[in-house]
Amino acid sequence: MDEAALHSILDAVRAGDIAPDDAVRRLRHLPFEDMGFARLDHHRQLRQGFPEAIYGPGKTVDQATAIVTRLTSRPDGGPVILTRASAAQVEASLAAVPGGRVTGSTVVWRPAPGRTERVLVVTAGTADAAVADECAATLQALGWEAQRVADVGVAGLHRILSVVADLQDADAVVVVAGMEGALASVVGGLTPAPVVAVPTSTGYGSSLEGVTALLGMLASCAAGLAVVGVDNGFGAAHVVARCLGAA
Repeated sequence: MDEAALHSILDAVRAGDIAPDDAVRRLRHLPFEDMGFARLDHHRQLRQGFPEAIYGPGKTVDQATAIVTRLTSRPDGGPVILTRASAAQVEASLAAVPGGRVTGSTVVWRPAPGRTERVLVVTAGTADAAVADECAATLQALGWEAQRVADVGVAGLHRILSVVADLQDADAVVVVAGMEGALASVVGGLTPAPVVAVPTSTGYGSSLEGVTALLGMLASCAAGLAVVGVDNGFGAAHVVARCLGAA
């Protein structure tokens, strides 16, 4: 349930197109619906501008499928996102609700209408692609088809310099990098757009499963970077949505 859907119901009641009892039935599950094993937050899109997502880990295949089925069955609902899903969860959910778009371990149904802002998702290396996939899929659910710029880490600085024009034309940039996380500082110095840095758990030696990249990004000399947690492509997409206006 988003703000536009709520206005539509109220306008229809005022015009006599929907009976008050029918409107009450549609609104009955606001602000949440208790499924026994989960409480679906139908009010989140109305509050924040983007919907609750389904986090796959820790849920059985049946639980994940049941939530997908319930959320997609609401005619006044927004995008439905299943994140970090297992292969079995993806298969069962798509069998129950066909038409989802699969990107890595993320599935999206009913993406939001397309937005015009230009968003780049930049990765330092191929090993960072899974986190970038999660970010790009979440952005797509929220209305942005992100442009991917892959494998432009600082070990070959000429690679990122070849796309400076794209960086300068972007409305927002997400930088996904492991190792020492230096790519975020480089990009932050090349674009006026908001930059969201995502440290990943890839790296040799003292990379400490992403902690080194995280601390490097937090200590960046490029002013104004936003930094999310290790491997949190989903969270980075929502920072972009907040910066550009979720609704």
